[in-house]
Amino acid sequence: MKKTLLYLLPIIIIGAILYYSFGPKEAAGQTRLFVEVTKSNFPVEVVATGELKAKNSIKIRGPQGMRSAGIWQTTIKDLVPEGTNVKKGQFVASLDKTELATKIDEIQNEIDRLNTQLEQAEIDTAIQMKGVRDEIANLKFSMAQEELEIEKNRYEPQMVIEQSRLKLENSIRSMAQLENKLDLLSIQSDAKVREITTNIRGQQIKLNQLESLGAQFTIMAPEDGMVIYQSEWNGNKKGPGSQISGWDPVVAELPDLSAMISFGYVNEVDISKIQKGQKVNIIVDAFPDKEFNGRITSVANIGQQLRNQEAKVFEIVIEIIEKDEVLRPAMTTSNTIKIYDYTDVVYAPLEAFLSDSLDYVIKKVGSKLVKQEVVAGPTNTNDIIILEGVEEGEELCISPVENLDDLPWEFLSEETKKSAQQILADWKEAKEKYDKENAAQVKDEPLETRDFSNSRGRRMRFG
Repeated sequence: MKKTLLYLLPIIIIGAILYYSFGPKEAAGQTRLFVEVTKSNFPVEVVATGELKAKNSIKIRGPQGMRSAGIWQTTIKDLVPEGTNVKKGQFVASLDKTELATKIDEIQNEIDRLNTQLEQAEIDTAIQMKGVRDEIANLKFSMAQEELEIEKNRYEPQMVIEQSRLKLENSIRSMAQLENKLDLLSIQSDAKVREITTNIRGQQIKLNQLESLGAQFTIMAPEDGMVIYQSEWNGNKKGPGSQISGWDPVVAELPDLSAMISFGYVNEVDISKIQKGQKVNIIVDAFPDKEFNGRITSVANIGQQLRNQEAKVFEIVIEIIEKDEVLRPAMTTSNTIKIYDYTDVVYAPLEAFLSDSLDYVIKKVGSKLVKQEVVAGPTNTNDIIILEGVEEGEELCISPVENLDDLPWEFLSEETKKSAQQILADWKEAKEKYDKENAAQVKDEPLETRDFSNSRGRRMRFG
């Protein structure tokens, strides 16, 4: 007997060593984590940050004629602080006039040059016409002498008389040419003066326009209101030192605070859940104790890439139902979009849900673990609905299981799975019907909670 114990003792010791070295980690002190299956209402929501803006606002614009003046952009030199309450006609902003002043100087110099050219043209024409008039006067005197000479030679030989007559006729032709030349000089002078005068008038019109434009570089409030800075394409706000373009010379705006909206952005992975008309709970970061109701009035069709974000986002517009004087443009908001609620359903944390060739969970049955096949449904941020496979109060393992492949399976019957798939189909059909009604009635129908029931006794509520 003692010999037998001596032989068995090394085997027992080796077995103990192997057990403690390679046995379950739980035996080494590690505790598995379990969660309990819950049964209650299941809200599906999407959270999107946003920024408050007035639904309607009056744009405070800079000069409208900048492009026609060849000024493509200018700098905001001075701008009242954002949030300043102004009266109609009160100073709001001033713009840098450097480029405008340069253009005014250029046009003034051109006008001065044209005036000098006009004066020189008038002087040159006067000198030319005086010379022609002098020639005409001298020719008239010569013609008078020639007429006298013809009279004196009336008894001279015919050749002498003919010679005097030809000389007079030549003078008459010269007189006609000089008079025609004088007329042409007058016409040319008038045309040149008109051309220069027209150019001067055109430049003067430009000068008047620029001077009038210069007056618009001091911007006054078009109406009473609170000045809110205009956002640029990159999200920065226009302020002193910012540029405004001739295409969009908006400096700031006067919002109508009686109707507010929140512009938000939804990640591309969630955009398929968003529908026009969905209810939204809005919390303004500056007033976390206040909650406002809203609804989605617009969903962008095309995503965009925001700065410092890798994923694309889609812009949504949320109309705020209530009015409150604390709401101001540019305040940031947290918008919780109510996609829909499932009522009285079984669900578990997403960490408990596993999927391989089958969807399953690790369920605790007594002191053992089993791989339980499940039929899963919709998810929200943290949890997933489980239609079949688990019941309320059962415990699911959410920590890694070392011997996962060795755990036994518990499968669902085909009839059970078929029944669960029918429930999912009913839910999908009900939601699609609701989404269509919701989108069609968004302008007329107030936000409310609506319940849908299916033939299997599970109710689904959207809100």
